[in-house]
Amino acid sequence: MILIPAGQPPHKPLGEDPGAEHRLELCRLAVAGDPRFEVSDLEVRRDGPSYTVDTLSALNSTAPDSELFLIVGGDVAAGLPSWHEPERVLSLATLAVAKRRGTPRESIDSALAGLQGGERTEFFRMPGIEVSSTEIRSRVLEQEPIRYLVPDAVASYIDEHRLYGGRKTS
Repeated sequence: MILIPAGQPPHKPLGEDPGAEHRLELCRLAVAGDPRFEVSDLEVRRDGPSYTVDTLSALNSTAPDSELFLIVGGDVAAGLPSWHEPERVLSLATLAVAKRRGTPRESIDSALAGLQGGERTEFFRMPGIEVSSTEIRSRVLEQEPIRYLVPDAVASYIDEHRLYGGRKTS
């Protein structure tokens, strides 16, 4: 599995965004020592907005015989029609959707129904982890603990670099 943080997120500006290099390092710290994961700086190195279609196209050109899966939460899948070239995204990768509270399967099916390739979407079950990046950033800003919500190395890095409006606690 490859984690690829956005260089310049096109859909939503991040409040108190620490920048792409910090987000890249946070991903590296989150999966350090786990051989099932790797982190790519593909989008961080690219100029301009980070469009998923461009990333999938680049991955496909480097490994044309590999089957790509784009793993997203149900809330993100429901918003896919508003993405840059959503049908091309679906032609380059199978959309793998994890259920998120508040986004019923019917709304995802409805959103994807009008897109060519939407029928290839795969839904999978996983344990519910009701932690969002928005919640983490909010907790940091409010100086509330994030231990057990993120790996210790990630919490330490956020604290050390005073990311997301936080103030150093140690």
